[in-house]
Amino acid sequence: MSTSTKLQLNEILKNRIMLLDGAMGTMIQRHTLSEEDFRGEHFADHPSPLKGDNDLLAITRPDIIQSIHEAYFEVGSDFATTNSFNATTIAQADYDMQAHVYDINYCAAQCARKAADIWTAKTPDKPRFVIGALGPTNRTASLSPDVNDPGKRLVTFDELRQAYYDAADALLEGGADILMIETVFDTLNAKAGLFAMEEIREKWGDIPVMVSGTITDASGRTLSGQTAEAFWISMMHGDLLSIGLNCALGANEMLPYIKRLDAIADVKVSAHPNAGLPNEFGEYDETPEQMAAQIELFVKGGHLNILGGCCGTTPEHIAALNELANQYAPRNVDKNAE
Repeated sequence: MSTSTKLQLNEILKNRIMLLDGAMGTMIQRHTLSEEDFRGEHFADHPSPLKGDNDLLAITRPDIIQSIHEAYFEVGSDFATTNSFNATTIAQADYDMQAHVYDINYCAAQCARKAADIWTAKTPDKPRFVIGALGPTNRTASLSPDVNDPGKRLVTFDELRQAYYDAADALLEGGADILMIETVFDTLNAKAGLFAMEEIREKWGDIPVMVSGTITDASGRTLSGQTAEAFWISMMHGDLLSIGLNCALGANEMLPYIKRLDAIADVKVSAHPNAGLPNEFGEYDETPEQMAAQIELFVKGGHLNILGGCCGTTPEHIAALNELANQYAPRNVDKNAE
């Protein structure tokens, strides 16, 4: 399964820019969901509040999650990214939900798989794929949470490796085609993820793996201090389908760092920026037209192979990016091959 998927993806990516979906959280917020929606029948007696644990909705409201995936496919997305950003034992500990991580990931992949199969059947000339999303967790392996104790850590490398492995295994069981270690703010966390991907491949074969980091501010560095170039060098051993950036920045702010990855990476390059920067209420105001105008510089310059949206983006944004992607050729990956 995995080897043929990899060959299929590489063939498509030679010919055109492929399209990721947009934000999941933004779309979930369009629904007025109560504590009962998050609990459902499965977690009616859970002792802790669950509202806000969006990943649970793959179990308790799969109708909503599948419909969001379908809305993105309808406007041209090639990929559905699973609703599993926080579906690790480490992140789910905030809700005392560690015991349910397998089910969350499996159901998240199933929601995306069903949507992808429906749309592949509708457009057999444009097959749709499922990306199993592996978020960064809410712990950092590189940095101390206590300024008075620089050596203190809230998580170990092995704990992260196991958390990534368990989530990835369940995502693949549920029907994911690809795995993406995304929104990387700490490269050591991502290193643990790549270690887990090696172990996953021993079980599942040559699964395509994407990595997407996040530049946190105008310093041009990840939270753990790496430039875009250093981030690529730290990840390049991972036999990746793509390297890229997402979140934290809007398109204008992200472009310089995508150009740097384009200049050095010998794999595909991806970008899924936010719909601009958040306003004082934490909301994203950038319209699809405004975002597309900025993204045009990415594709006109030949810097991208895979394009999509992160926080604040909707099917309307992805529809505008789809029109744009269809007008330009993909980045030439071979230019950096030795």
